[in-house]
Amino acid sequence: MRLAADRVHVRVPATSANLGPGFDALGVALSLHDELEVRAVGSPGATVEVSGEGAGQVPDDEKHLVVRAVRLALDHVGASQVGLHLVCHNRIPHGRGLGSSAAAVVAGILAARNLISDPEALDDDVCLDLATQMEGHPDNAAPALLGGATVAWSDDSGVRAARLPVHPDVLPVAVVPPQHLSTRTARSVLPAQVPHGDAAFEAGRAALLVEALGRRPDLLLPATEDRLHQEYRRAVMPDSLALVGALRRQGIAAVVSGAGPTVLVLARRTADGGTDADAAIAAAFGGVMAGWRVLPLPVDPRGAVAERSPLH
Repeated sequence: MRLAADRVHVRVPATSANLGPGFDALGVALSLHDELEVRAVGSPGATVEVSGEGAGQVPDDEKHLVVRAVRLALDHVGASQVGLHLVCHNRIPHGRGLGSSAAAVVAGILAARNLISDPEALDDDVCLDLATQMEGHPDNAAPALLGGATVAWSDDSGVRAARLPVHPDVLPVAVVPPQHLSTRTARSVLPAQVPHGDAAFEAGRAALLVEALGRRPDLLLPATEDRLHQEYRRAVMPDSLALVGALRRQGIAAVVSGAGPTVLVLARRTADGGTDADAAIAAAFGGVMAGWRVLPLPVDPRGAVAERSPLH
C-alpha cells in the first residue's frame, strides 16, 4: 500500500479506565489532550521533539511509543516504512493513570491511518485491536479512539468496544498527585484469584454504573463501589486510597483512575456552575495541596481526531 500524505496532525484525549468496578472494560475520554505532528521524511529512522509532559524523559527515537505504533500499523497494512519526524506537545501527565501510553499508541495508529492511501484498511476495529496488542488491554485505548464512555471486550473476532451514554450532569474531576506509579507496579499487587462473592458484587456494580453514567447520576456513589482491585493496591498508593475513602465518606463518587495514582471523581454539576464534589475535595486537603492538582475534565465526546496533508 502506498502513502498518500506526508504530514498528519493528531489530537488525542486523556482517559480514565475502570471507573471503580469496570476493571479492564470501562473507560471514559477526558478533555485534556496531547497534540502531535507526524511527518514522513526522506531520511531513515525517527526523530522526536517533545514539549510538556515527559520532555527529556521519553525516548526521542525509534523507541518512542508513537513511532512504534506507526510502524506496527504500517506493517499491518503492508505499507512501506518511512523516515519519521514527530513534534509532540504533551499535556497528559505520565505515570498517573490518565492513559498517556494509550494516547500515544492511538495517536500513532491514527497517524498511520492518515498517511496511507486506503484509510479504511485501518478502520476503528482494526485500530482498537492493534492498540490492544501494544497496551495489553483496551480499557484506555477504546475511549481514546472513540470518545465518550466506552465498554470494551474481546471475542473470537478480536477486540471490540461500544460507546455508552453519559448524562450531561456528570463532570469528571481528576485529582492528580505529584508521584508517578507504573502500571506494572500497580498490577503486581493484584491477586491471581478473588472470592466468588467479590466477583458477583463487582458484576452487579459494573452493570449499575452503566445506568448511573447514562441516566441516574444520583446512583454514582453505590455504582462505583469496588472489591476487585483498589483495596489490593493500597500498599503502593496509600495517599490516593486515603483520599478516595475520605471523599466517599462525604458521599462523593471517587475512584482510582486506571492503575493510579490519580483519583477520579465522577462529580455532578450544580446550578452555580461547580460540582457537588468541590467542597469535599477542598475539605480533604484542608488548603494544603502538597503538589496535588485538581483538574475538572469534562467528558470528551469525540476521541482522537487526525487531519492529513496530501503529498506535495
